[in-house]
Amino acid sequence: MEQHAMKTIVCNGVNVTALNSTIDAVKQDPSLANFIFKAENQWLGGGHNRSKIQDFYGCGQTDNSRALPFILDADEPPVLLSTDKGANPVEYILHGLAGCMTTSMVYHAAARGIAISGLSSLLEGDLDLRGFLGLSTEVNKGYSEIRVKMRVKTSAAVETLRECVNFSPVYEMISRSVPVVVDIETY
Repeated sequence: MEQHAMKTIVCNGVNVTALNSTIDAVKQDPSLANFIFKAENQWLGGGHNRSKIQDFYGCGQTDNSRALPFILDADEPPVLLSTDKGANPVEYILHGLAGCMTTSMVYHAAARGIAISGLSSLLEGDLDLRGFLGLSTEVNKGYSEIRVKMRVKTSAAVETLRECVNFSPVYEMISRSVPVVVDIETY
C-alpha cells in the first residue's frame, strides 16, 4: 500500500480513499447504490449481432461520461454455423464472470489493505448443445458447470481472498441465478 499527497491511499491501483468516501456516501444515502446498466443489441445476420454499451444510471443520475460507446460483437464459430466475428455469448459470460471476480477481489483486497502484485484466471464452462438444439429436456441449455482457477500473487490467505471474490455481483448472478423478464413485440 502506498500513500500519496493529500492523504490519498492507493492499493492495487485502487484509490482506497475514494472507495471509502463512496462507501460512506452510500451509507448516508442508500439510493445512491441503485444502478441500471444497459446494452442495446442489433442482429446483423446468422449468429452475428452487435451490442452497444454507453450510458447507465447510477448515483441518482444518468451517466453520459463515455464519449464513445463500447461495441461488442457476438457470433458463433464456423462449427456452430456462423462466421466467427466475435466471441459467442456463452464465452462473454465467462469474460464477464472473470472480469467481475477479478475486480471484486482487487477492490475488496485493497479495502482491507491487502496488496496483490499479480492475478490471472482460467475459466472453463461445460455446455451440452443437446439442450439448445431441443434434443433433450434432460440437458441444461446453459452451462452445467463453470470452473474458475485464479492465481494470485499475494501474501494473503486463500480464505481471505475467497471472501473478497465472493462480493462479485456476476458470480452471485451466475451461481444463484437471477430472474429475467422478457418482453417481445413484433413490428
